[in-house]
Amino acid sequence: MRALLDRLYMAAGYAAAFFMVATLLMVVAGIADRALALGWRGTDMYAGYAMAACGFLALAHTFKRGEHIRVSLLLQAASPRMQRAMEIWSLLAASLLAAALSFYSIKLTWQSWEFQDISTGNDATPLWIPQVAMAVGAVVLLIALLDELLLELRGKRVLRASAEQLRNE
Repeated sequence: MRALLDRLYMAAGYAAAFFMVATLLMVVAGIADRALALGWRGTDMYAGYAMAACGFLALAHTFKRGEHIRVSLLLQAASPRMQRAMEIWSLLAASLLAAALSFYSIKLTWQSWEFQDISTGNDATPLWIPQVAMAVGAVVLLIALLDELLLELRGKRVLRASAEQLRNE
């Protein structure tokens, strides 16, 4: 199960990287279109869709590698028992918020598909298409948070320190 979950988080990270490159390509295409009057429609909208997909799909991958911002000032001052209680509370609260985000993202995507909602931009993209990435990213984040919560409850959680701390001056 651990290998499957790790592959899920890695796949989400690769998908986020793909959409980051897609954002770059859409921005470059938009610049080329303006400069050369190529008539490409919707490059700004597609860059936005790709950026949103990148952000949501990267959430779980980044979280599992300890790269999310953590305010650890209170944790460092607390006893080990209190630290564990605070970690459990934080993971539980984050899981509940991610569950709500997942539920409403899926509901929004479904409604956009059901109502055949399209973008108001000149690209007229069916909105459920870019919304799928948001819903998938939210669900994978929920899975990652529940994974960490279960590891914490079982006493097997290993906190990864961000490499950014090592580069601090």
